[in-house]
Parts: sequence; structure tokens; C-alpha cells
Amino acid sequence: MTKVRFTITMSVDGYIAGPEQSAEDPLGKGGLALHEWVFPTRSFREMTGEDGGDTGLDDERLRAWNAGIGAHIMGRNMFGPIRGDWGDESWRGWWGDEPPYHAPVFVLTHHAREPLEMEGGTTFHFVTDGIEAALERAADAAGDKDVAIPGGASTAQQYLRAGLVDEMDLHVVPVILGGGERLFANLDGRPSGFECVELVSSPAVAHFRYVKGG
Repeated sequence: MTKVRFTITMSVDGYIAGPEQSAEDPLGKGGLALHEWVFPTRSFREMTGEDGGDTGLDDERLRAWNAGIGAHIMGRNMFGPIRGDWGDESWRGWWGDEPPYHAPVFVLTHHAREPLEMEGGTTFHFVTDGIEAALERAADAAGDKDVAIPGGASTAQQYLRAGLVDEMDLHVVPVILGGGERLFANLDGRPSGFECVELVSSPAVAHFRYVKGG
């Protein structure tokens, strides 16, 4: 059965991006520090065409983020900084010609756009009729694999409020941002029904895995 999973890095005070996000600073002020645990790993260096890199726990967790995933769902803000109509549709995402998803990606938006096929197996599909429709399409595309929600916070919150998330992998770094985009806001409390089934840590980041109970 297809599960809905999200994997996300957050600060110790609960933010997944800093304040003042922009095209020049997509993670907001200070937000790049959230992902410093990723950059030295062998998996990341392979993604960027480089040799070497660290192995061990953090590398294993990064390598696992795409394992068993057949499709992704993301919010429009994660795809790009444009608001309103797409204009000339020249924006093709933050990730260059070959995004790291290597699977269909369904982007939640209020503005229609033709699918955008990229290198490496990623195709962005733009969904205008809500989170349930996006999940139905993503589940169909995933087949016997799972659907991942890479972000952003608003998208994760919508699926959590609807009770549609099965697993959460949270990577918590010892950074205090003090403001920005908080993951667990707008939920009328906290996500309910989840059990922490694993907690492991390196000096750079603590990895939590939560599974929703039956």
C-alpha cells in the first residue's frame, strides 16, 4: 500500500526556512545553515558530480530520502518564487536541468501550467484542484512505491491537517533561526497519532523517525 512520507530538515526552534525568502535567498536569512550536515556527505557529492565525501550515519540518512519513492508533492513556493500567473514560464525550478527527484513531481498551485519535463526522469506536473487530487495523481504515478512530500511547510501542514501523512523523517540541526517558516504551525495544536520509532544522532544533526499508529 502506498504511504505518504515527508523528510525535512528543521532548526532546533522549529523552522524549515529563515525569514525573507527570495529568488536570491530561497531558504531565507540563515536558512542555508539547516543543510550544512548534507554538504560533506558522499551522497550529496555524487548528486553534484563530485568524488569523495563522508560516509556514515548522515550519509545513510541522506541516501535513504529517495529510497522507495515513486512520486513527490510540493508547494508552489518550493518550486519557485513566482506569485500569480506564470508569465512567460521561463522559471524551471531551483535545481538546474537535472533536479534530484528522478520521478514525477506534483506542484500545488492555483495557476495552470503545462507539464515540465526535465533531465534525469523528473517531470513537474502542476495541480490546481487541491491536495487530494494531487495525492491521487501522485499515488497513481508511484505505483507500488511511496509518495514523498519534500515541502514546504504549508504543504506539509495541509496534508497533516487532513490526516494523510503516514511517516515523518525529521532532521533537526542545532541551529536557532528565531523566525521564518515554522513546520508545525497552523495545526490547531500538534500532529497527533504519531509515534517516534527511531532517534539517532551525529554531531551535526539528530534524525527522528515518526510513524502514524493504526
